[in-house]
Amino acid sequence: MRNLMKLVASAVACLGFTTLFAATALAQSPATEQASPTNKAPIVLTGGDERPAMSLNGDWHSIPDPYFGGLYDFHKHESKRGWFMNAKAKPGDPFPLDYDFAQSPTLHVPGDWNTQIAELFFYEGPMWYQKDFDYNLKPGTKVFLRVGAANYKSIFWVNGKRICDHTGGFTAFACEVTPALVPGHNFIVAVVDDTRHEDGVPTTKTDWFNYGGLTREVGLIEVPDAFIDQFDLHLNRADRSEVDGWVHVANAKPGEAVEVSIAELNAKTSATLGADGRAAIAFHPAGLKLWSPESPKLYRVRLTAGADSLQDEIGFRTIEVRGTEILLNGSPVFLRGISIHAEAPYRTGRAYSYKDAETLLGWAKELGCNYVRLAHYPHDETMLHTADRLGLMVWSENPVYWAVQFDNPAVYANAQNQLDEEINTSRNHPSIILWSMANETPINDDRTKFITALADHARSIDPTRLITAALLVHGTDDTKIVDDPLGAALDVIGTNEYIGWYERHPEDIDKFTWKIAYDKPVIMSEFGAGAKAGLHGGPDDRWTEEYQANVYQHQMVMLNKIPQLRGMSPWVLMDFRSPVRVLPGIQDGFNRKGLISDQGQKKEAFYVLQKAYVDKTVGKAQ
Repeated sequence: MRNLMKLVASAVACLGFTTLFAATALAQSPATEQASPTNKAPIVLTGGDERPAMSLNGDWHSIPDPYFGGLYDFHKHESKRGWFMNAKAKPGDPFPLDYDFAQSPTLHVPGDWNTQIAELFFYEGPMWYQKDFDYNLKPGTKVFLRVGAANYKSIFWVNGKRICDHTGGFTAFACEVTPALVPGHNFIVAVVDDTRHEDGVPTTKTDWFNYGGLTREVGLIEVPDAFIDQFDLHLNRADRSEVDGWVHVANAKPGEAVEVSIAELNAKTSATLGADGRAAIAFHPAGLKLWSPESPKLYRVRLTAGADSLQDEIGFRTIEVRGTEILLNGSPVFLRGISIHAEAPYRTGRAYSYKDAETLLGWAKELGCNYVRLAHYPHDETMLHTADRLGLMVWSENPVYWAVQFDNPAVYANAQNQLDEEINTSRNHPSIILWSMANETPINDDRTKFITALADHARSIDPTRLITAALLVHGTDDTKIVDDPLGAALDVIGTNEYIGWYERHPEDIDKFTWKIAYDKPVIMSEFGAGAKAGLHGGPDDRWTEEYQANVYQHQMVMLNKIPQLRGMSPWVLMDFRSPVRVLPGIQDGFNRKGLISDQGQKKEAFYVLQKAYVDKTVGKAQ
């Protein structure tokens, strides 16, 4: 560790920072350090999780830092920096050395810190991570550190050189580390800060637990100097025998060739790069089978550009709307769904593994679903790959949740960047049919402009999918009205309602009628009621399984009276942690609207919904 400290100190000293951070550095604004080859903005690698990688998962040394002493001290002088950045902190100097990663406890990555160490359960703030690794860089290659997610703001250093900063807790990003690597022994340091902010996306208040840390996989990806960073392959809506799309190659010269092949179909096509580094793709693979919930066919697709090559599993299907119908591969479909949080079954904490995904989505399949709403932020790609294989259509959501600062241009830029990362990371998953722009946002002009701009941007970078959002509804007596002006910007109207739980009684649900101002498909994106697993009583006894089941039974009656209903995703598959749900003996820090408890106990309402889905007694276009 003594040599490690020397290396940190010398590397930091060589950087020659003029201003490292203002007093609220990571909390409020990007660093003022001038961009250099070792401090670039992160990039998105489409299919990055499918590339061969050197895993950095496992134990990382960690130090909680609630005062952020690692970046700056109380003097706030340029010559006096925090303990990690203090170039004078060398062994033998007459200054106290305030940290030592080697003597610090470890956290497992991927994982949140809240559920790993009891004392950190409610901790919010900066956490330092450090890991040693060996690496020998090959000539003519670049290396990227790929982070599946770091909640919420983060900075990364390799061998003391700062490589990138990132904002957003639920999207993957990649930072080039090539100039920072040395032959043999290397080390990486990261600081991750999950502090909630008024100008954040999401903002300070949510109805889920703020799990902090390096919550998804971390690894090193090696690519040639010219490499495929982005690509899009999809089925042509007008000609469902044609695969269209594009491939972008970073650092390549115009006129260089790109090849796309599907070995199983003996299909291959090539194209040349334009001045923008992009090659247009269009070909007709003979015998192409379309992806659907009934037949979730996936093909191993290879992309080659010069020395770079990668493979991805892709299914081909179309999704569109016609009037009030949602069409999958040209035929009407009803979305029999459930909403899901990225909460790990049994152990709780942030879900990240294939085991987590297979458990959650396996329950959805058992329920009879052909669709899931992955709320309220982009989920790990293990969920998307599993949905691809199981044949579950997906609603994927940008974390514009409740009342963010819609009049703040910086907040919009943050939301758009997270949307870019969400789409460009996962655009080739056939399961994703809906990009959701927001959930339950207040109606005002600033908000409508903000989310409409997001919808327009999403269409500009991915015109192949449908745009939605979960809207609030209003009404009087026994009528619910959907006339939110944001509906004009959406392809599919999502609506949330909790009749029988937050208003009225279960038997009143049947009386309600709906007035919808848009001639568009409607998804009842949320409804439900709370119940503690194992608590029993009468159908009118709140918090019992019988009450929750009673709400679901009456909801089926009401929903069948909505002519343009084309899907539903009740709230929610599994109980999940939420600090705002504190009722002792019932909630105990969990939102209890799950059809399944966090320990896997199925409640009575699970079987009510399962019967409706299996018997197809709810909805049109079954």
